[in-house]
Amino acid sequence: MTQHAHVSEPVQISSMRDQLRAEAAAEPDSVSTAPVTKETQIIAIYGKGGIGKSFTLANLSYMMAQQGKKVLLIGCDPKSDTTSLLFGGKACPTIIEVSSKKKLAGEAVAIGDVCFKRDGVFAMELGGPEVGRGCGGRGIIHGFEILEKLGFHDWGFDFVLLDFLGDVVCGGFGLPIARDMCQKVIVVGSNDLQSLYVANNVCSAVEYFRRLGGNVGVAGMVINKDDGTGEASKFAEAVGIPVLAKVPAHEDIRRKSANYEIIGFPEGQWGPLFGELATNVADAPPQRPKPLTQDGLLNLFNSKDTGRDVVLEPATLFDMVGKDEVVKPSLEVIYDTV
Repeated sequence: MTQHAHVSEPVQISSMRDQLRAEAAAEPDSVSTAPVTKETQIIAIYGKGGIGKSFTLANLSYMMAQQGKKVLLIGCDPKSDTTSLLFGGKACPTIIEVSSKKKLAGEAVAIGDVCFKRDGVFAMELGGPEVGRGCGGRGIIHGFEILEKLGFHDWGFDFVLLDFLGDVVCGGFGLPIARDMCQKVIVVGSNDLQSLYVANNVCSAVEYFRRLGGNVGVAGMVINKDDGTGEASKFAEAVGIPVLAKVPAHEDIRRKSANYEIIGFPEGQWGPLFGELATNVADAPPQRPKPLTQDGLLNLFNSKDTGRDVVLEPATLFDMVGKDEVVKPSLEVIYDTV
C-alpha cells in the first residue's frame, strides 16, 4: 500500500500567507509608454466642478474635428452641461432622461435620440437623477450600460472624450479608471488648492488601481485660468506628469465662454493654443503619477495663503465641560449574590 505524505494544515496556511505577501509586495509593471495601439483613443478628463472641464473639452473636441479627426464627446456629469458650449447653450436630451421615457412607452432608445453633432463633433450627455432621487454614480453606470446596448464598442471614432466630475469619489465616477475603460486620464486644474487637491485625488485613484493590476495612466494636466502664479505647474512636476497646455485667465476667453462661443478653431486667436493641446492630448503617453500627501500639496503654496503655520492645539476636558473631572454612574451590571 502506497503511503502519501500529508502536509499539516498550519504549514499550508503559512505557505499561502507567504505567497500572498510576496504577491502584494511585488511592484506593478510601469505604465506602457508605447504608442496607443487601439484604433480608438478613449480619454477620461477629470477636474473639480467649475474648473473649466466642459470649456476645455468643447474647444478641444472642436479643434480635433477641424484637424480631420472623428470625435465623440460624452458628458458624464449629472449637471449635464458638458455639451452646452458646443451647442451654443442648448441642452441636449440626456441618455438617462430619454431611457426613462422610452421605457415607459415600451420603446427602445435609438442613437438619434441621444447623440447629436456639430461640425464633425458627435456629442451626448449621460445625465443623472434629480436632486435627492438617486445616486449620480449609479446613473453613470446605467448610462454606460445603455451605450453598450447601442453598440458603443463597435463605433468607429478616433477619439472618445469622457467628461467626469473629479470631486465626487463614489464608484460610478471612477468607472473608466477602475474598469480600464480608457487608455489614459487627463486632469484639469488651476493655481488653487482645491482644484489641485482634486487632481491629486485622481492621481491617487490611478495609482491605487495600478496596484490592483489596472493599466490606466495619467497623460498630463491642462492648467485653466492660468494667472502665472505657478502652483499647478509645480504640482504637475511633483507628481510626474506633463503640462499639456496653459489656458490663460484672459477676459476674451472668459467672455466668450460665458456666451457659449467656441474659441478652439484653427483661424481664431486661440487656435494655436488648442491646436497644440489637441496634438499633446493625442500623443502624450500615460504616466504613472506619484500622488502628494496633504502636506506636500500645502507646500506648493505660500504658508500665508494656506494657514500652514497654524499649530494644532489639543482640546481638554475642561474646554468641553468646564471642569477637569466628570464622574458618571457606572453602566456595569451588578448581580446580587445569593
